[in-house]
Amino acid sequence: MIEARLRLQHPGFALSVDLQLPGQGVTALFGPSGCGKTTLLRAMAGLTRAQGRLALHGDVWQDDARRVWRAPHQRAIGYVIQEAALFPHLSVQGNLDYALKRRQASAQDATPGAAAPDLDALIPLLGIAPLLRRAPDTLSGGERQRVAIARALASAPRLLLMDEPLAALDAERKAELLPYLERLHASLALPIVYVTHAMDEVARLADHLVLLRDGQVLADGPLASLLARPDLPLARQDDAGVVIQARVLAHDAGYGLSHIGLAGGALWTGASAAPIGAMVRARVLARDVSVARQAPVQTSVLNVLAVRLVSLQADGHTVLLRLALAGPVAAGAVGNAPDLAANPAPAPAHLLARITRRSCDALALQAGDALFAQIKGVALM
Repeated sequence: MIEARLRLQHPGFALSVDLQLPGQGVTALFGPSGCGKTTLLRAMAGLTRAQGRLALHGDVWQDDARRVWRAPHQRAIGYVIQEAALFPHLSVQGNLDYALKRRQASAQDATPGAAAPDLDALIPLLGIAPLLRRAPDTLSGGERQRVAIARALASAPRLLLMDEPLAALDAERKAELLPYLERLHASLALPIVYVTHAMDEVARLADHLVLLRDGQVLADGPLASLLARPDLPLARQDDAGVVIQARVLAHDAGYGLSHIGLAGGALWTGASAAPIGAMVRARVLARDVSVARQAPVQTSVLNVLAVRLVSLQADGHTVLLRLALAGPVAAGAVGNAPDLAANPAPAPAHLLARITRRSCDALALQAGDALFAQIKGVALM
């Protein structure tokens, strides 16, 4: 567990957080510019002096009440920023060797029994083997960031801090780097705190989400729970939606589709490279979900799930519906799930659907109604 109780006062800005974050996986710090994301990250690293307490797995790095303070170089952290900041006079291999020297110098700070990332494993994981002899100024932006991440991990950190590592990249380089970050997420046991203002990065990488506004914690918790809350500002964004965990059931190469199963049904999505039986996550945007009172027939929409309407929230001329999965639709209907009892997958607690107020009135929707949610297969990846 990461325990962070930190306070900081600047002219015109105050940071005040009290967080207990998971000790494994990716925690995303999310919010508008100026909300305190980078300030909090720097305070955790010891680069900005805040007041309070910070501990990782019970190891206290800062406790002002007990006059405990560890300098940044004593905290066994890896830090990745927007710009790769590689040593220009060293090759890629030289940059990694520098991190290994730091690793050896601070070996006493390693968590007992914790397996530090192996450089021989990091190099293929991040796809940098062909780059080892090259100079940093010959690399693309995405390549530099992969090397920067490898260098940060080669020092055997107990905590990896990433401050908008994709913000300086164009869309093509960002798309190139995201799969490598997903590999790290699946392969590493150390906690990662990840600052971003891009919801697509949150949806693909995060397990836990902290929403910041004006230096305060607006909400924090598991990603799926917070994304499904209509009372949070996330629900008012154009890309509002939920992230679901599911298991790959089958692939249809002829149509370029994959079938993924969850306890409340199944979905057809765009083709996934994951093998059958693997766990995957899919993002379902509220704008891509419609509802009907009767199960549709002869429809082009591939996915139909039985749902219960939990709540309605009007927002101007639209209404946001919170829908709880009620189970698979009747046998033979579009999107019906096969029997998952032998190999169940976690079900999403809820879906969100954004419809017009006119549609809501025409259907006379009320909380508790049994409905059918329709989701286009082409909208899911």
